[in-house]
Amino acid sequence: MAEKNQSKQVTELTLVGLTDNPQLQAPLFILFLLIYFITLVGNLGMVVLIRSSAQLQSPMYFFLSNLPLLDACYSSVVAPRTLMNFLMEKQTISVIGCATQLYFFIAFGITECFLLAAMAYDRYMAICKPLLYLSIISHQLCMLLVASSYVLGLLHSWVHTEFAFSLPLCQPAKVNHFYCDLMPVLALSCSDTRVNRCLIFVLGGLVEMVTILAILVSYAFILAAVSRISSARKAFSTCTSHLAGVTIFHGSILGLNFRLGSGSSLSTDKVFAVFYSLVVPMLNPLIYSLRNREVKNALRDFVRWK
Repeated sequence: MAEKNQSKQVTELTLVGLTDNPQLQAPLFILFLLIYFITLVGNLGMVVLIRSSAQLQSPMYFFLSNLPLLDACYSSVVAPRTLMNFLMEKQTISVIGCATQLYFFIAFGITECFLLAAMAYDRYMAICKPLLYLSIISHQLCMLLVASSYVLGLLHSWVHTEFAFSLPLCQPAKVNHFYCDLMPVLALSCSDTRVNRCLIFVLGGLVEMVTILAILVSYAFILAAVSRISSARKAFSTCTSHLAGVTIFHGSILGLNFRLGSGSSLSTDKVFAVFYSLVVPMLNPLIYSLRNREVKNALRDFVRWK
C-alpha cells in the first residue's frame, strides 16, 4: 500500500537527456533539428512523389508510400520533445505524456517490422509469380496488409505500455534517457519487473522472429528464381533498396537488444538509440530513392513539371 501511495504522487517524470553539459545543448539542438528537418522533407516528399506520379502506382510503390509516412511519424514521436528539452532548463514530462510517447514509439516500430515483411512478400510474388502478381496482390490485399501491420503494432504496444505503467513508480522519477523508452521506464518501478521483461523477450522476440523469417523465406525463393530465370535478374534490382532498408532497421534493433542483453548501461545505449530512432528514418528516403531508377525518373518529371 505504501508503494501504491508513493506511485500516486508521481505525476511528472524527469528526462535525464543525452548530456548534462550546457555547452553541448545548442550544438545538439541544431544537429537534431537538421536531422528532423531532413527526415520530414525526405519522407513526406517521398509520399507526395509516389502518390502524385502515374508511373509509381504499382503495389510495390503503395507499400513504399506507406513506409516513409510511418518513418515520419516514428521520428516525430521522439524529435519534437527532444528538441524542446534542449531549450528547457528542467527536462520534464508528465506521466501521461510519457506513456503516450512510449505507446506510439513502440507501435510505429512494430508496425514497420510487419510492413517490411509485407514488402518482402510483394517482391516474392512479383519475381516468382509475375503472371499472377496483379491478380493476387490486389489493392484490397495491399490495404489489408498495411492495416494489419498497424493493428498488430498498436496491440503489441498497448500490452507493453499497459503493463509498464501499471507498476508503482519510485521517487525520484528520473528516466535515464532522452525520451520514454521501455527499459528506462521499467527502471523507475519500485516493484518486480520480471513479468514485463518476460513480455519484452517473448513478444518482441516473436515479432522479430516472425517478420525476419518471412523476409528470409521470401528472399530464399527470390534468389532461387533469379538463379534459374535470367529475366528475373532485372526484377531483382527492385529488391536491393528493400534489402538495405531491412538490414539497417532490423540490424539496429538486434544490435541494441544484444547490447542490453550483455548488461550495457542505459547511458551508453543513448547514442545507439539516436541512430535507430532518428538517423534510420532520415536515411530510408535516400536508400529507397537513390537505388531506384523509377523513383529517380519520377522525381525528374516532377521537378520539370513544377
